[in-house]
Amino acid sequence: MKAVGLHPDVFVVTSRFWQTTCTLVKSGSEAFCVDSPVLPDELELLPAIASQSGFEVVGCVVTHADWDHLLGRYAFADAPLGMAESSAARLRSEPGAAARELRDFDEEHYVERPAPLRLPASQALPVPGHCSLGDDELELHPADGHTVDGMALWIPWASVLVCGDYLSPVEIPWISEGGSVSAYLATLNRLEEVVERAEHVVPGHGEVLDASRALAVLREDRAYLSALVERGSDASLPLARRNGAMRKIHRENVARVTG
Repeated sequence: MKAVGLHPDVFVVTSRFWQTTCTLVKSGSEAFCVDSPVLPDELELLPAIASQSGFEVVGCVVTHADWDHLLGRYAFADAPLGMAESSAARLRSEPGAAARELRDFDEEHYVERPAPLRLPASQALPVPGHCSLGDDELELHPADGHTVDGMALWIPWASVLVCGDYLSPVEIPWISEGGSVSAYLATLNRLEEVVERAEHVVPGHGEVLDASRALAVLREDRAYLSALVERGSDASLPLARRNGAMRKIHRENVARVTG
């Protein structure tokens, strides 16, 4: 796991697995943990890293309800859990699914955890809307399409966008169950204006991007999704993301779009 400071009030840790990102953001004496690293030793280290950096975590926030973004309470067990109402509704409609998917991952990769994943009742955040943190407010933007749920967080005083599983330099657009190409494209359109104002963009997987690189990824993703609808399996993948893992995701996308 590596940690990178983006601003005195923002730093990002990146998991060794899937390059999954976790963002810590503070205002005054309060901090949020947004999403989570994946591996137990990373989660165990996170409170010490936060404390040493002066981040007093008072809440965990998730961009969407995929299991690999829901692990923050392993690190901050007493912190309340905040998410978009769409994510809360997804968890209610899929009781126990995240815990089962985590267990399957752990069994496949021989990972041992201190306890099963248990999620408390979540606090639904207003999306679109704002969420108070210390003396400041985060902007919350709808971000569905990858899944049926989701939100992106704009940190205006730091000019940082945390966008969940969008704008990844290592992963092509992934239309998971409940997601759709039309909703994904609508999310890209909404985020484009925010990206143009950003100094840093934090995708759910992969390195932190500057605005120029994030806009390039956005254009590549938009072109890929348009080609996916028009040409199906013949759609070209973005040049820097043409590997076996991404071709597998592409086949899943084709099946979902054509099925």
